[in-house]
Amino acid sequence: MTQTPLKLFNSLTRELEEFTPVHEGEARVYSCGPTVYNYPHIGNMRAYVFADVLGRTLSWKGYDLTHIINITDVGHLTDDGDAGEDKMEKMAAQKAQSIWDIAKHYTEAYWADVKALNIREPAKWSVATDYIEEMVDFAKGIADQHCYELDSGLYFDVSTVADYGRLARAVTEEGEGRIDTVAGKRNAADFAIWRKTPAGETRQMEWDSPWGKGAPGWHLECSVMGEKLLGFPFDIHTGGIDHREIHHPNEIAQNQAFCGCGGLSEATNSGAKIWMHNNFLVERSGKMSKSSGEFLRLQLLMDRGYHPLAYRMMCLQAHYRRELEFSWEGLGAALTRLKRIVMAVGPLKDAASGAPDHPKFAPIGEKFAAAMADDLNTPIALVALEEALAVKKVDAGIKRAVIAEMDAVLGLGLFDLSRADLRLRPEGATITEEEIEAELIRRKQARMTKDFATSDAIRESLGEKGVEVMDGDPLGWDWKL
Repeated sequence: MTQTPLKLFNSLTRELEEFTPVHEGEARVYSCGPTVYNYPHIGNMRAYVFADVLGRTLSWKGYDLTHIINITDVGHLTDDGDAGEDKMEKMAAQKAQSIWDIAKHYTEAYWADVKALNIREPAKWSVATDYIEEMVDFAKGIADQHCYELDSGLYFDVSTVADYGRLARAVTEEGEGRIDTVAGKRNAADFAIWRKTPAGETRQMEWDSPWGKGAPGWHLECSVMGEKLLGFPFDIHTGGIDHREIHHPNEIAQNQAFCGCGGLSEATNSGAKIWMHNNFLVERSGKMSKSSGEFLRLQLLMDRGYHPLAYRMMCLQAHYRRELEFSWEGLGAALTRLKRIVMAVGPLKDAASGAPDHPKFAPIGEKFAAAMADDLNTPIALVALEEALAVKKVDAGIKRAVIAEMDAVLGLGLFDLSRADLRLRPEGATITEEEIEAELIRRKQARMTKDFATSDAIRESLGEKGVEVMDGDPLGWDWKL
């Protein structure tokens, strides 16, 4: 199923391009990770589901994958466009805690969400504060030709590199509108790569540098860790579409300066051969923004009774470059679809795996391979998976092998799931599972004695408590979401 050439959409060229690795047999991928000042919302996590599917697809295609995801624990301001307070410092002040404790807590929360969504761990979690010395060295190497110093820090002059902003396609005579005006900046789009600690202040995170005590800029971190861990140029850089407008153009400018390379008509001059961006998850009530105080976290979905893999399924049902609208109804439909697939996989779990090249599965396998090779078209790949499960009169071991290969790419973990696993207790449920089972025994006894009035009353009472009775189903009951 893996012979179709892999084509990926390059945000830098705005074209589908066949993947050809920089280093034969290898795939080197860098994904912009979280700023660990708060819990990730489910929109943040869409980026990592997408990057995981990309990595799984590259592995499936036979490449030796090195995937890096960074942890930003310093330098990211409250406005992506170079303005406001440091997000980490601000949260530490609000919580009256050490910034290091804040970073540890929210990093671990992010890792818990990664595990819950069956996202594979990268080759390395690169933590920004582990690379401060390398950041200072990187900045020193480009400062003379590409930077200038102001009272507030060291700034990168975007006019010193060719094609600045090509990734965003957003350059105007006035520059990028979301970038803050700083007195003394040569160009509106110039950005800080080192921020000096203001006179009279002490930050929890600050280091010595040739430009004074301070901290690195957010954009500098990814350039340094990408070059250090993967080498320029590497194959693929991923991130959310919000990074396409400011963060990644600034990162690219630093990469160009560091390697002394030319314009962006050659994509490798950007530091990566292909830049990929997933689109937004949108939620119409406005609860996707952390600034609202209450926002949609994966834990909230679980508290409502939705298994986290229902959210992964929801992400897979939309192409990563399309907006995905979140609704509780849509999440419920994704959970139902996942349950049906898990039911169909159940009888295959104990089968001895066979060869996945049976003629009955050939056209389905080709459909799946073509879908994944077409810029990770997971909606079509899911349909192919369901078609494979529906094939009749074929050896269970062969079918198991086919489904296992597809699932290794989609990452639903189907052979480790049962329908009971998908039955999460909603936080607001007032009845225990033991009480439900006791009521079902009582209902069974009533039905045996043909006391249908009692049987119906028990069913209705359970329904009022959020429990759906499923007659004739081995699972017996489920939470009614």
